[in-house]
Amino acid sequence: MLVKTFGSAVFGIDATTITIEVNIGIGVNFFLVGLPDNAVKESQQRIKAALKNNNLKYPGKEITVNMAPADIRKEGSTFDLPIAIGILAASEQVLCEQLEDYIILGELSLDGNIQPMKGILPIAIKANQEGFKGIILPKANAIEAAIVGGLKIIGVDNLVQVVEYLNHQRDIAPTFVDIEAEFQKKLDLFEVDFRDVKGQANIKRSFEIAAAGGHNVILIGPPGAGKSMLAKRLPTILPPMTMSESLETTKIHSVAGKMGKEIGLVTQRPFRKPHHTISDVALVGGGTYPQPGEISLAHNGVLFLDELPEYKRTVLEVMRQPLEDRTVTISRAKFTVDYPAGFMLIAAMNPCPCGYYNHPDKACSCGPGIVQKYLNKISGPLLDRIDLHVEVTPISYDELAFHQPDEGSKEIRDRVVEARLVQEKRYKLDDGVHCNAQMSTKNLHEFCQIDEAGNVLLKRAMDSLGLSARAYDRILKVARTIADLEKAEKIEARHLGEAIQFRSLDREGWAGNN
Repeated sequence: MLVKTFGSAVFGIDATTITIEVNIGIGVNFFLVGLPDNAVKESQQRIKAALKNNNLKYPGKEITVNMAPADIRKEGSTFDLPIAIGILAASEQVLCEQLEDYIILGELSLDGNIQPMKGILPIAIKANQEGFKGIILPKANAIEAAIVGGLKIIGVDNLVQVVEYLNHQRDIAPTFVDIEAEFQKKLDLFEVDFRDVKGQANIKRSFEIAAAGGHNVILIGPPGAGKSMLAKRLPTILPPMTMSESLETTKIHSVAGKMGKEIGLVTQRPFRKPHHTISDVALVGGGTYPQPGEISLAHNGVLFLDELPEYKRTVLEVMRQPLEDRTVTISRAKFTVDYPAGFMLIAAMNPCPCGYYNHPDKACSCGPGIVQKYLNKISGPLLDRIDLHVEVTPISYDELAFHQPDEGSKEIRDRVVEARLVQEKRYKLDDGVHCNAQMSTKNLHEFCQIDEAGNVLLKRAMDSLGLSARAYDRILKVARTIADLEKAEKIEARHLGEAIQFRSLDREGWAGNN
C-alpha cells in the first residue's frame, strides 16, 4: 500500500515542503531514498523502537520510503514523525483521510516522545502559502507556529497522541496566539533606559543621531567611561519594529534555534554582542550545514563589537560586504543561501593598548608609534562604513554623584521616530533606501545640497582639521539626519558643524594622523 505524508525542510530562512512516500510490499528490507543525510537514515532505528515501545506494530515487510523532491538534501531528525506516521498509515494502523491536510514534524525518542525542533516559523509560513490545513508538531514549538494565522496548530507530546488524533480517538485543542496582542504587549518592554546614564550628553546626542539616520557608530574612550552601558541602551531609542520586521527577525532566530519555549514572536530589536574571539563563520554565518551568523541574528537591530581592535583582522574584513549590501551570501558547491544582514554596527575601543591616550587626568604609557599601530588594526575600508566617530570622556565625580535625572529613552525615541517618518517619505520611490545612512551618490546630490556658508565651513574643516576625502559624504549624511531631527528642510551650517565634530579618527594629529 502506498501512502503520502508531508514534512518540511529549511534552506536559508525559507522552507520547502517535502513529500514522504511510503510503500509497503513483499520482502523484509527497509529502503530510504531521496538524498537523506545520516540523521535521516538513522530514523529507522528510532521509529522501530518507538513503535514497539508504544504497542504499535512495525511491519515485517519491505518498506520503501521516498523523500521528494529527490534532488534536495534532507537534513536533521525532524522527519522521524512523518515517516513513522506514513509507515503506520501504509500498514493500516492510522487512517489516511487527514494526512494530506497536515505538515507533520518531529524527532522521535525511543519511548515515543517527540522532541522540539528549530526553524518552525518559516515552515509554518510555507504551509500556509501552500494551502495546508494545519501542522502537527512538538508541543514546545506550537506557540511559535501559531504566529502564522490560518493554520490549525496541533501540539503533541508523543507518538500515541498523533495516532489517536488522526484516528479520531482523541481531540487536541489547537494552539492559538493573538498575534496583534502578542506584538503590542512586548513592543516597549525594556530592562534598560537612557535615564540610567549620568552625564555623557554628547554621547547620547550621537546615539540619537545614529538611531534617527541608521548610522554606524564607533566609540573611542578609556576603560570605564560607559561605552558598553550606552551601547546596550541604543535599541531602546530605535523605532519600534513593524510586524513585517518582527516576522522576518523571528524567522532568522527560529532557523538558528534561538527561540525560547515561551517566546512566540521577536518584538524587540535584537542586540548581539559577540566575543572578540569569534570566528569568521560564526560572525557571518555558514558551516557545513549553513546557519545564520551573528550579523544575521542582529538583523533589524544592533551588532555591538566591544574592544574592536582585538577582533581578528579577517573577522572584521568579512563585514565589509554585508555592511554595504545588507545581506550575506553563503555559497557551497551545490547551493547558495542568502541571509538578511540589515543591522546597525556599534563598535567600541580603547584609544590605545593601555587605554589612556588623550585622557584628561591619566598619562598614556604606550611607547612611540604604539597608538597608531593599535588603531591600524582597523582597516580604512571598514572605517569608511562608519559614519560617527565619537570620543567618550570619563565623567566627573560631580556628574556621577549629583547629576539630575535626564530624559529617558521614550522621549528620545519619539524624536527618532519623527525623523524616520520624514526619511520614509523622502525615499519612498527609492527601493532599498530607508534611512539617510543608505543614501546613494544620486541621493546625496539631490537631498544634501548646502549653501555658501556651509560650503565655506566644510572646506575649512577639510583643510584645517585634515579630514579625509571619505569623510565628506559621511558628514553630509549625518548633517542631513541632524537637519531632519530639527525638522529643517535644508542642511544649514550649524548642522554641518555638529556633523564635523563626529569625525574624530579623521582629524589631523589624532593618534598620529598626519
